[in-house]
Amino acid sequence: MPKASEVKKNAALVHNDKVFMVKEISKLTPSGRAGASLYRMRLYDVVTGLKVDESFKADEMLTLADLSRRNAMFSYIDGEEYVFMDNEDYTPYNFNQEPIADELRYIDEQTQGIQVVLVDGAPVAIELPSSVELVITETDPSIKGASASARTKPAIMSTGLSVQVPEYIATGDKIKVNTADAKFMGRADK
Repeated sequence: MPKASEVKKNAALVHNDKVFMVKEISKLTPSGRAGASLYRMRLYDVVTGLKVDESFKADEMLTLADLSRRNAMFSYIDGEEYVFMDNEDYTPYNFNQEPIADELRYIDEQTQGIQVVLVDGAPVAIELPSSVELVITETDPSIKGASASARTKPAIMSTGLSVQVPEYIATGDKIKVNTADAKFMGRADK
């Protein structure tokens, strides 16, 4: 049982006899001398998908839910549902768009390293690899000789994600993007 200060994003918690996925964590530090740090977490109920905001003291003990991870790949869209396929036994995992909207900005047909998080055999979340390769569909024209400058420009990826890229990057280039903070990491290997 970890303390609230040790819980990470995408962890599965048992709280009030329900299983929740942690989507966001923010640390609140009171200004008083005796104040303990609080961790405010945005939780999603894995059964209903409802959003709940909870605050925990830093040393409060939390219970992790029993979960497993399966390697999967994006398969297709069926109305409002996104379907991912297990890489080993081809089991389909269906997700509504809203709970995984943040992750979808990094996923296209070519994305490798996706994991589906299962709680009691039911798919509840998607975990992304640390970086993904995406194609730029729209950006300002590249500037020759701009590699020495540190200036950036916005670029729209094939998934709709907006990333700041160096001026020498052009439309159609494939780049690596960090999934933790949506930052440009470099050109992708061809």
